[in-house]
Amino acid sequence: MPAKPGDRERLITMTLPARLVMGPWAHGGARSDHSHEGDADFGADAPWGMARYNTERGRWYDRWLKGEKNDVEDEPPVLIFVMGGGAGTINAEGRLNHGGVWRAEQEWPIARTEARTLYLRGDGTLSEKPAERDEPPLGYTFDPENPVPTLGGNMASFSSLPRPEEGGPAFEEIPPFGERASAVLPHVVNFVPTGPMHQQERPGLMGCRAPYPLLAERPDVLAFQTPPLEEDVEVTGPISVRLWISSSAPDTDLTAKLLDIYPPSTDYPGGYHMNLVDSILRCRYRNSWTQPEMMRPGEAYPITIALPPTSNLFRAGHRIRLDISSSNFPRLDVNPNTGEPMGRHTRTVTAENRVYVDPGRPSHVVLPVIPAPRAN
Repeated sequence: MPAKPGDRERLITMTLPARLVMGPWAHGGARSDHSHEGDADFGADAPWGMARYNTERGRWYDRWLKGEKNDVEDEPPVLIFVMGGGAGTINAEGRLNHGGVWRAEQEWPIARTEARTLYLRGDGTLSEKPAERDEPPLGYTFDPENPVPTLGGNMASFSSLPRPEEGGPAFEEIPPFGERASAVLPHVVNFVPTGPMHQQERPGLMGCRAPYPLLAERPDVLAFQTPPLEEDVEVTGPISVRLWISSSAPDTDLTAKLLDIYPPSTDYPGGYHMNLVDSILRCRYRNSWTQPEMMRPGEAYPITIALPPTSNLFRAGHRIRLDISSSNFPRLDVNPNTGEPMGRHTRTVTAENRVYVDPGRPSHVVLPVIPAPRAN
């Protein structure tokens, strides 16, 4: 039907309804029938699969594109999966029983959210109390030639497709649309895992080297964690990491990663370090994405690293941990630390990076905590 005068303006000014669904999935996970991502299993209620996925979006489009009356607008606008709460044991497939539940909400971010600030302290703790006296900055050497390896995470995929003579698919003609993924995916080789995994280097993963340490044991990772929690804590929403940093380089990267630390158990004698969300800031863009500014070596600067939203129940006895470093490769490009134009560097140099934790420069993380329901 041809457009009428004013149609475009009316479409632009329309207030369209929205629906948010946040599940425990990596790329394409909402269309799968499995209850796990990476090394963690989220329980029998976690999967959607194509049947529910198509039903849910079909009802939405039928209502708002076809005008069908199916009462979809009367349903809660937000559906989230709160990870956690599981037994913490190993299941038959060798995965962590992390568990989780679906919950409906009326808005996003959730109105009852309480912002909880945890301060990075010089002894490696995350504390609700900031430093009251001077504490020296914590430093590490960031070597672009030896970056922190990617151990799972919130990403799509890093994979390769072998040539037909190496076992990859050989098609005389391109499969029909809608069948291409199912024809190709069985042959895909993932060389970087997605989703949660224990944060310890292991053989066979890019960038991992013997003796395969815990990431928290690497000299270029600063790990800050709470004492064992006395009660359950739900973190749901976006997370803000606010640091004071300096570097010997004119430009470097700072990474932040939030983890759920399981206590030692029979199945996991050393505990389980489960990554939840992470992100990065290239410091030349600390004030503007379009007007980069180099740093003066040794001068302290405030920066903010925004972590993607998550929803996780940290059980009593667990710890909340925040890892600070300068690389996460190959998921994130490695900064050469030279300040040269992006993608055109000619060399790499090591950077001496520092994180400040004193009263005047109180590095901290702001967590969106959902208060527990009050007992009647």
